[in-house]
Amino acid sequence: MAFQQIQQETPILKYPEDFGLHPNVSLENAANMLFRAIQTSQNQPYTWTFIDKPQEGQIYLLFMPNPAQPLNDGIRWQDQENRYTMPVQRGTRELEVAEVKYGFIPNSQDTAAWRMRRRYRLHKGGHPQLVLVHYSRVPPIQIVPSLLNNPVRHYPLRQITDPPIYVMGDRAGHKVFPHPAGPHQGGMPQVGMNPQAMITQQNSNMEALERRRERERTRDGNGGVGVGQRPGPPRLDDDESADESEMLSTRTLAIARYRRNHELMEEVFRRAAFDSKKPLSSKRIYEGFDKAELEAKIVKLQDDVRALQAKAAERQAQKVAADDVIVTASGHAPMELTT
Repeated sequence: MAFQQIQQETPILKYPEDFGLHPNVSLENAANMLFRAIQTSQNQPYTWTFIDKPQEGQIYLLFMPNPAQPLNDGIRWQDQENRYTMPVQRGTRELEVAEVKYGFIPNSQDTAAWRMRRRYRLHKGGHPQLVLVHYSRVPPIQIVPSLLNNPVRHYPLRQITDPPIYVMGDRAGHKVFPHPAGPHQGGMPQVGMNPQAMITQQNSNMEALERRRERERTRDGNGGVGVGQRPGPPRLDDDESADESEMLSTRTLAIARYRRNHELMEEVFRRAAFDSKKPLSSKRIYEGFDKAELEAKIVKLQDDVRALQAKAAERQAQKVAADDVIVTASGHAPMELTT
């Protein structure tokens, strides 16, 4: 039986929302969650974190550029991870399941190896780098005594300062830096500010972004990672020709300007549409019609009515005359009703 060794600590990208505790997750539910995650992950940045000593029933949604890489979660596993695929959703998609059993947390209250972990990903019909991780339990087995107090990672875990990052969609690879603290520092211009204050705030934001770009350029020009420093998280793409920090700053500034202009235009149109000082029109509805034209139309319609009435009277007279001819030819007088 082979056991995992202490692995190199590398943070992993995790969807920031909490899914709660679920004792069981079926294959269909896992496939549905992964399929819905394709859409939600385009609008939500993932955060760098460590998965460490998860609870029973815990669920994580991870983005793993290399889904086959080992996942260090602070649990010592006494079994090898097994992989298999299953058709789901009537065979339209294929779900890969990586299952490992008989885990325990060293130096904890675990007295038996009862933990199980399953990693799900849509091998076909989805995004193969989105991985759903679920922790549950299996019938326990005895812990190997030599492993009882043998951790699988070094503690304490290092502090992560890397900002969240988008993993897919049009903004894939873009980092999300926190806004500066303070009610009047950074951020979006407030609706109602005078134009001079807006220009001053925008210039301040641009200067702050330029200073940050200069610091990052200077840091990158000093030879990258120094001796004794830990490498940062892996890049999500292989294109290293563009300056990512410059692209991010430009994009952040463009979004800020777009939102500010959108709010200003919304304020202008709202006042134009609902301003109570706008004088009400005194023009009546019928003032838009020509009286002479209406009278001419009335005369024409009356003439048409009289012509139709004359035609109707003429047809009635012709019908009466035809009836008289029929009666005379037959020699019988028309029947009369008497009272």
